[in-house]
Amino acid sequence: MNKFLFDLFPVILFFIAFKYFGIFTATAVAILATLGQIIYSKLRYGKVEKMLIVSGVIIAVLGGITLILHDKSYIMWKPTVLYWVLAAVLLFSNWFFKKNYIQQMMGKMIAAPAAIWTKLNYVWVIFLVLLGFLNLYVAFNFDENTWVNFKLFGVTLIMFLFIIGQTIALKNYLIEAEDDKGAKP
Repeated sequence: MNKFLFDLFPVILFFIAFKYFGIFTATAVAILATLGQIIYSKLRYGKVEKMLIVSGVIIAVLGGITLILHDKSYIMWKPTVLYWVLAAVLLFSNWFFKKNYIQQMMGKMIAAPAAIWTKLNYVWVIFLVLLGFLNLYVAFNFDENTWVNFKLFGVTLIMFLFIIGQTIALKNYLIEAEDDKGAKP
């Protein structure tokens, strides 16, 4: 739960700043919050996750362009770019380097054959691509406030439902926690 909140920190601060000060202040806050995450991770853990660095670069570039040009469309592209970069990393790392990052992240919770991991990787790629398109649809077909609400609440709900669905679909492969094994009659 702490990791989830840590990951959402810039989005939550963006949301709050947007509600009180508007999109340009919110963009600056998100850039600073992400930079703060990177610094905190480096100081606390001695390293920074690659995903956080990628996110930091994307928010710095698109957020910076937003602030310089005073054009909110660039920050509205940020989630889509992030989702599509993630999808590309999952796809190309699997194709060219035979690395399945979904398996690396979830391998301690799921014991599935290689074919299932490959399918799960493709499902995540498709999900992220579609989520990117959905962000663009909301960003450019609805008002700014709706997009900001969607970015925090809508995407979080969609992600939660996707993970629940994934868990149900993979229930036969779930690894029981050590505590649960000893507690069974």
